[in-house]
Amino acid sequence: MVSRRSIVASLTALVTGLALAATPPSHATPRPETPQVTWTVCAKNAAVQCGTLRLPVDWSQPRGATFELAVAKRPARNPAGKVGTLVFGPGGPGDSGVDRILAGNRFSAEILDRFDTVSFDPRGVARSGGPKCDLSLGGPGLLTSQADFETVTTANQEKWAACRVTSPVWDHADTASMVRDLDALRAALGLRRLTFHGSSYGTLLGQQYAERYPGRVRAIVLESVFDHSLDVRTFVRTQARAEQDAFDEFVAWCARETACVLHGRDVRALWNDVLDRAGPERAFEIAMLPIARLASPDRAALAADIKSLVDGAAPEIQLPPLVSSVFCADWPADVRDYREYLSLVRAARSAAPDVRYGGGLLAVRACLGWPQPVANPPHRLDVHTVRPLLLLNSRHDVRTGHDWATHVASQLGRHGRLVTYEGSGHGAYGNTPCTTAAVDRYLIDLVVPPEGTSCPAG
Repeated sequence: MVSRRSIVASLTALVTGLALAATPPSHATPRPETPQVTWTVCAKNAAVQCGTLRLPVDWSQPRGATFELAVAKRPARNPAGKVGTLVFGPGGPGDSGVDRILAGNRFSAEILDRFDTVSFDPRGVARSGGPKCDLSLGGPGLLTSQADFETVTTANQEKWAACRVTSPVWDHADTASMVRDLDALRAALGLRRLTFHGSSYGTLLGQQYAERYPGRVRAIVLESVFDHSLDVRTFVRTQARAEQDAFDEFVAWCARETACVLHGRDVRALWNDVLDRAGPERAFEIAMLPIARLASPDRAALAADIKSLVDGAAPEIQLPPLVSSVFCADWPADVRDYREYLSLVRAARSAAPDVRYGGGLLAVRACLGWPQPVANPPHRLDVHTVRPLLLLNSRHDVRTGHDWATHVASQLGRHGRLVTYEGSGHGAYGNTPCTTAAVDRYLIDLVVPPEGTSCPAG
């Protein structure tokens, strides 16, 4: 039987924010020009320092209400050889950077020796004003009628209203505001220039920081690149295409590896027969399995899932909660009715005939009814840093497809350099000595890899 916990946890990372901690109180008090962090030993890990940074809820009103940004720092293990401070931008949206620093397993031993590593819970996440409310979907994942469309839109708005009263930053959780938070953190850390590693959705923060503050950039790594320049239709189509590509690679793996429980069988035909028999709504849920399993990638587990479905022992699949305001404030799900929604379903099906739906449709459903225009609308990047940003992406990334990385790299031009990991999975740093070295040499020694650099699959 498939682990329900593992599937839910993996799916949740796709489009959801977390609701892990109580909301800090809001204040309206004067603040110094340079923000300060008061560090204390973390209760959960004596090797890590924890602190908070008081920042404006709304950066257009810097003397107005405030919230506390939760921050954590792991001091460099080799102070004599210390290079500086590396700030990590967590993904999701909704991942906790504080938890990453507490775990201490995100970076290589060399990075942990040479840098103080710092991260934070982004505004609207966990300890930094994360909402305490019900963010469950509470309805169909796939809409099949105008009535579904209206029901989901109303339900979303009702849930958001309940969340708004529990979070001081609910209406100000966009990435453009987080860019201002990140620069305040840079100043509070006493850094003249920022060294940053963003992961997945955290790459959007790195991109927009470099765009707003190019002169304050020392080095920025974008791992598993999010493309914020896409309209809703292109977003849905390209994400579905990435999932189809990862599924194709999985099918090829099953054909050559005896570790696949479906080895020697027509995996694609078995999968499509399962979806055909399931009916549209259940098929939509089943189609989330490749997104969950191939992020690791755990191909053997996906094969076992499909075998269970073929044998009639269907795994329990639970869709992730509604996206918090972090994502909806960055991305306009400006879909006016079921007719427009259905055209997106057809676009996804055309791009991904086996996966059929894709995570982009789940994101649309989760943000239906969000006020328009959004606070941080998509746009082409305009970055002019002295040192190119380093992009790292898997060739077969089920969540942030390689097409997104190449598209962002094309927008950056000479101000970006893409390194491709010729393997699968969401995330590539640490997969092989090649991917680790590409990032570490860039962060430590400021060595930019040659154009066209790629690392073989491990």
